[in-house]
Parts: sequence; structure tokens; C-alpha cells
Amino acid sequence: MGRTRKTTQSIDSKILTTVHSGGRGFVFVPADFLEIGSREAVDIALHRLTKKGTIRRLARGVYDFPKEHPVLGPLSPSADAVAKALAGRDRTRIQPAGAYAANVLGLSEQVPAKAVFLTDGPSRTVKIGPTTIQLRRTTPKNMETAGRLSGLLIQALRELGKEHVTPKRREHLKRTLPADKRRELIKDLRLAPAWMHPIFRELAGEGA
Repeated sequence: MGRTRKTTQSIDSKILTTVHSGGRGFVFVPADFLEIGSREAVDIALHRLTKKGTIRRLARGVYDFPKEHPVLGPLSPSADAVAKALAGRDRTRIQPAGAYAANVLGLSEQVPAKAVFLTDGPSRTVKIGPTTIQLRRTTPKNMETAGRLSGLLIQALRELGKEHVTPKRREHLKRTLPADKRRELIKDLRLAPAWMHPIFRELAGEGA
């Protein structure tokens, strides 16, 4: 009995060490702790820590160490943090897409109710509060620019459509995106649809 209790405390404390090192706002899934113990032992430990109020269960198999606001209490995690946890730490990549990508770049003020991320891993959808976070499996070509400005831009512009990429929106991008990142867009020109090439060139400082 004593040994079981000691093992239980050991799993709890190891999970807590990882969670605290992730800091407030850290989102995680049980698979992140499989080197600590069996899936069953990890699930039981996470249930215990949730019951204590140390961590929060966001959805089935998704937890966080919530950021606390002095007045509002626990805050919702970012869609990005949830998507990264769902994708797995090392195994897969994610790329914001659709209305969420446009919002990240400030091309749309509307916060979408669904945050879509393209991935080269399995598809998955979770609902956390009012927001649905969807990982959508896509082609290797769509993932070639994952994690780079070009990838975010391709997805945001695709969502807006050619006729809605106005001079005002292009000026906004020039003003808000770092010049060194904009210059790198030329490297990924071949991966963007032809209609985006003049926009990429303009943002990179090469003219239309």
C-alpha cells in the first residue's frame, strides 16, 4: 500500500514538474506523459490533479494549466496552444488556415468561431468554450510552408479571395510584418498560387 501511494505521488509530482515548466497557459494531452507511467496511471493522475483544481480539463483528453486574471479568473487558452498540444510535440506540424489565418495577420477583425489548422498528422476536432479547434489533414505540398510567414499568408489570402486583397490590406501587411520576414517570401513563390505572386513580390519589396 505504501509503495502504491509513493508511486502515485511520484507520477503526480513528475506531471506537475512538466506542467509548471510549461508555465501558465500550457496546454497538454495525456500522451505527453507516457514516459512517466502507463496511460491508465497518467489518466488517473490527471483526474486527481483536475479534481484538486491544479489543472483544468478543457475537453476529452485535453488539459491546461490556466492563466489567471485577477478579476476574470481562469482565462481560455489560445487556439494555437491547443492545436500544438493536439498535434503532438514532435511528430506533426500545423499551419493556421482559413478565417483564423486571416485574423492572425490582422486582415480580418472578426474572431472566428472555428480555428482551422492544416496538419500532416491525423485530423481531430475539439470544442473548448465557444471555440471549435480543428486539425485538418492535408497534402504534403500545403505543409511545405508550415511554420513560415509564406504559409500563413497563402492560407489567409486564399480565405479572403483575390478581389478582397485590397491596397489597404496590402499596406497593413507592409506596416505590421517585419521587413526581413517579408523578403523571405520570394523563396516560397513557387508554392503560392500564381495570382498571389505579385502580392508576394510587392511585400518582399520587389515591386508588382
